[in-house]
Amino acid sequence: MTQGTLLSRAVTPRPREDAVTPREDAAPPRPREDLVELLRPEGCALLTVECQRGVVGPDGALPELAAVAQESGALGRVAQLVAAAHDTGVQVLHAVAERRADGRGASRNAPLFRAVERLPVRQLTGSAAVEIAEPVPVAAEDLVVRRLHGLSPIAGTEVDALLRNLGRRTLVIIGVSANVAIPAAVFDAVNLGYAAVVPEDAIAGVPASYTPAMVRHTLALVAAVTTADEVAACWRRTAVTPSRQTAVTPSRSSFPAP
Repeated sequence: MTQGTLLSRAVTPRPREDAVTPREDAAPPRPREDLVELLRPEGCALLTVECQRGVVGPDGALPELAAVAQESGALGRVAQLVAAAHDTGVQVLHAVAERRADGRGASRNAPLFRAVERLPVRQLTGSAAVEIAEPVPVAAEDLVVRRLHGLSPIAGTEVDALLRNLGRRTLVIIGVSANVAIPAAVFDAVNLGYAAVVPEDAIAGVPASYTPAMVRHTLALVAAVTTADEVAACWRRTAVTPSRQTAVTPSRSSFPAP
């Protein structure tokens, strides 16, 4: 038996015991119990990756990626998950990629970085391009983590320290792109000891056909793969009350301003 066959068997989801052909008037299926425990709001955080106007907005630097994010519904599901997190006490972090106007500190050691420098829309600090894109909501308690270098929203940023200070050990990762930043974030989260969860319908990459292949053959090896609806259902089942949220979450004033 080949290694590829073993890996395929390891990550192929087993049919749910309660799986039946749904009726139109049937209630939505209950989320998996293992996910309910993994996604308890008091121990969970949601990380949006590069969901910024200059990347997935209508006038962004990467129109093909923006189109896939919109047409697949991924960006809309990002917005729905952020709203669900706000409603259920899940900490939201927004990871933004940007650069200084003078380029200081920016990475130049890969073709991707050099190509970014030639794009007509630049992700400049303080510009509209680095604002969170509509329709993704941003609440006062959200943390925005900005990076000037590298490929990952976690490595070399404040994300790890913030999550540890907040007592969060599960990280739900959504956004773009399935080509680079999403897998980088998943690998970094796992390497740092977090349980990574990927709602496969809330990420996007180019071409559109690449995302399911990346999920099946790579991300499913290291992360819990699910859907946006199932994540939100888990959060609703164990939602944190305001009083409980205050008890387990430090004030935002404890952290540096983004």
